[in-house]
Amino acid sequence: MLRVKPSKISGEVVAPPSKSYTHRAFMIAMLAKGESTIKNPLVGYDTAATIEAAKELGAEIIQEDDVWRVRGTAGNIRPRTGSIDARNSGTTIRMMSAIAANSAKPVKLIGDESIQKRPMGPLIEALEALGAKARCEGKGCRPPVVVGGGLIGGDVEITGGMSSQFISALLLAATRAKQDVNLTITEEMRSKPYVEITLELLEAAGAKIKRDRELMKFKIEGNQILRPIDMTVPGDFSSAAFPLGAAALTESTVKVSNLDTKSAQGDKRVLGLLRDFGADVKVLRNAVEVSGTEGLNGVEAELGDNPDLVPVLAVLGSVADGSTRLTNIPHLRFKETDRLRALATELRKLGAEIEELPDELKIEGVKSIKGSKLKSYDDHRMAMAFAVAGLVAKGETIVENAESIPVSYPGFVEDMRKLGAKIELIS
Repeated sequence: MLRVKPSKISGEVVAPPSKSYTHRAFMIAMLAKGESTIKNPLVGYDTAATIEAAKELGAEIIQEDDVWRVRGTAGNIRPRTGSIDARNSGTTIRMMSAIAANSAKPVKLIGDESIQKRPMGPLIEALEALGAKARCEGKGCRPPVVVGGGLIGGDVEITGGMSSQFISALLLAATRAKQDVNLTITEEMRSKPYVEITLELLEAAGAKIKRDRELMKFKIEGNQILRPIDMTVPGDFSSAAFPLGAAALTESTVKVSNLDTKSAQGDKRVLGLLRDFGADVKVLRNAVEVSGTEGLNGVEAELGDNPDLVPVLAVLGSVADGSTRLTNIPHLRFKETDRLRALATELRKLGAEIEELPDELKIEGVKSIKGSKLKSYDDHRMAMAFAVAGLVAKGETIVENAESIPVSYPGFVEDMRKLGAKIELIS
């Protein structure tokens, strides 16, 4: 649990490495021929699951301080045991299910209780359409899943409305199909920047992929051999949003370094959104500085591409003057928990006025919020958002099950304490 008390903060911290880039870098390195070098990856619960999965599928991985060397499989997937534990990582189970479908032998992918609630149906159907043997063992086509047999190729459609991870998974796996794959996305694609990150790293590895401007149609050449990659994982805007949002909330000044605004990360949009709330935002060389001003104002933001920003933005909206609407986010219901319901339920305990709709949150800002005991639902972004809220809540705020925070930001508590936050882990 976390105990948080009202605090003023100031100073500088370093953004943790990007979780999204880390996952994809190890997957692509595992598929490549030769040795890849990955510098400064995020080492957390989720990414550890991907690293172990890469080893299970045949990669050799050696760590030397912050440098990881990965000797790839050249796309020849040979499972060592036939089982992958994705733990709590939706990215791992979805993308590795598609990659492992290229194994001649069946591979079973399992995960924790949260993962067993993640929908897999559209991906499993797409893998079957491409010639693989794929099935779900959970109710409603949920994990565990079993895949294998190899992808043949051909034409396939998949929805873009549930999770961009399905599209990234197929892009990765299709490079090893026996024939070309023509992939068509139906419905609006949400979280599109994450697909752009996948494409960026695939192209760095020499992948031959044609796509239209809207990223709704792709042609992936079959039977490709990817070349090794040599990269430094950039800082994560999704994680940096929490200390930066805390600065805006507490009328403080915080600088976060290791942030490249030229990155493909969609969540760099947080800078513009913080300006919309009324904060002063300065983009510096490889860093961002945010200063909170006297009082925030409500915003209306369409966040279909930026679901990971919703938790901290909902906290800001709870105390901003006027109304805040966070829209086009039905896919938040399929994360580690139903984040729309979790945010509405827990922020109301602080005194926030928040309405949960099927695909949005409507928030009326209040002058002040009060401390309370909040559930994080074992969700790292919920835990960090509620910790930020506790910085301005009257009295003490307790955040339960905060042990999930290292999934994406292992140094969060330490960094917030460095900035002056009165925050501590308690048993």
